Parts: sequence; structure tokens; C-alpha cells
Amino acid sequence: MTDQLFLSIWLNPCDRAYRLQCFDKLLRVFPFSPREHLQSVVSIQAIATTEPPLLERPINGPLDPSEVMATLDDFQGEDVAYRLETWWELWIFDQDWRLAPSSVSLCCFGPEFDNGTDTQAEEQEDLRIDFGVDSNYLPRLDVPGSAKLIESNIKSLLRLVHDVETALPVAKRRLETESGENFAERLQQMLAPLGSLQ
Repeated sequence: MTDQLFLSIWLNPCDRAYRLQCFDKLLRVFPFSPREHLQSVVSIQAIATTEPPLLERPINGPLDPSEVMATLDDFQGEDVAYRLETWWELWIFDQDWRLAPSSVSLCCFGPEFDNGTDTQAEEQEDLRIDFGVDSNYLPRLDVPGSAKLIESNIKSLLRLVHDVETALPVAKRRLETESGENFAERLQQMLAPLGSLQ
């Protein structure tokens, strides 16, 4: 059964007021797909995820973080959230393995925005990266070559987590699935029959 995988990031309390600048830093360390035919979408919402967007704007690839940030400048507030639906490159299996664009969303939440989780607004994360389905990061025992290529996807994920922690004032971070399952534990369970990734 697949589940959504995401990284939640809480900024240091003194840096939460600068979350938009932190979002800019996140965009600048993120390894966007360099393919020109891809289109990303910037969305801005107020109050809650159940509200219609204030703005949705397509941006043609390859993505330039400065263009995204220029779109966000006119929409600021404690109850505002920003979302960038975009792409990065992963090994994907579809009849055969290929390095291909995979959808990903980067979000920034104001402290008074209701992000649709059970968490109180003041306790919810400041930034989130939604990596899509967790199966892109879990080995498939039924597919030859799965362990090695999924290892590459996991390394990309871990490299990004490291780069985020280096670039941003991170107080806490959590990599988990939408169901609340600890992704690292699930990965270890799946790797047990294979030994470890080499």
C-alpha cells in the first residue's frame, strides 16, 4: 500500500517571522528538474487549505526561484500559505527503469494558517516538502535492480534533508508518511530481507 511521504520542518522560534526568506532559501537548495518542457504552479492560499486559492500561476521550466519569490511578495500575512508544485528527478519504474521527473510540492505556512492536519496552527510545521508516493523510495522485491536504483532515490532525499538543515535555521524536522508512519523504520523493515543497501 502506498502512502504520501513528506518532510516537515519547524524553524527556530526567533526565525519564524522570516519564514518567507527561509522559503526562498529552501527553493535555492532544492534540486529542481532542469527539463524545459515541465510546468510548475505557484499557489497562494489564505486562512485554510479548504479555501480557494488567492492566486494560481503557472511557471515554465526550468524553474527560477527568483520568479517564484516575485510572485509571493504581494501576498503576505500570518494566515497565508504558499505552495509550489514542481518536479525533481528520480529513478522511476514503468516497464523499465528510467531517470524521470517526479512531482513534488514545497509549502510555507503562516503561523495562523490551518494546513488541514490535526495539529493546532501554532504547533504545525513552518515548511513542508511533499515527495509524493513513498513507493519511489522503497525497494521492490519483485523488480530486478530495484535496490540499487531506489538507493539512488534515497540518497537524493537524504542529500536534500542535509542541504535544508545546512541552509535553514531548523529547530526540528520529521520525515514521515501521511498516515503518520515513521518512514525510516518502514524502510529498515523492507531492507531486512535484502541485507543493507550497498
